[in-house]
Amino acid sequence: MATYRHAELRDTVSLMDSIDYKERFKAEYMQVCIRYQKLKAMLDKWDTGELGFTPSCPRGVYNFQIRAMADYIASLEARAAIEDIEL
Repeated sequence: MATYRHAELRDTVSLMDSIDYKERFKAEYMQVCIRYQKLKAMLDKWDTGELGFTPSCPRGVYNFQIRAMADYIASLEARAAIEDIEL
């Protein structure tokens, strides 16, 4: 998975608006990576007792979500390799 530590969702807008499906694909990949990294950071803070709020969902729901996101990222990476899309 690519790391987009300094990227924000707004940085993907022009790619999402592209007529080139490869550019839209890259934006989709970037967006899910950014969301994954933010959720992972939240879960890491939860694990170390540094989370500044009490989540309303049980931890298991978040665990399910982050696993699903990781699987989605892996499927996009596989597709990118097959379709010759540089991520």
